[in-house]
Amino acid sequence: MRVLLQAHFDTEKTNDIIRSGKMPQVMKEIVDAFKPEAAYFGPDNGVRSCFLVFDMQDSAQMPVLTEQLFQKFGAVVDYTPVMNAEDLQKGLSQLQAG
Repeated sequence: MRVLLQAHFDTEKTNDIIRSGKMPQVMKEIVDAFKPEAAYFGPDNGVRSCFLVFDMQDSAQMPVLTEQLFQKFGAVVDYTPVMNAEDLQKGLSQLQAG
């Protein structure tokens, strides 16, 4: 299932990672783990955030994928099922006209 992960990072924890010089490597590890079809980074609600769209094969992936975000960044994380335009058309074609 295609999902949108939204992660909002704790400022102090993220500042520590940036000061250590490890931010590029940590972000690469996280992105590599998710294998997203799209990845975006920027401020949201006043904090550093990332938005990843990826295919979740099994809900059992959540702990493995999310734990780094919690431990390293003190992140607040949300998962939302999403569709692209092709998925939407496929779903709409299955609706019966009422």
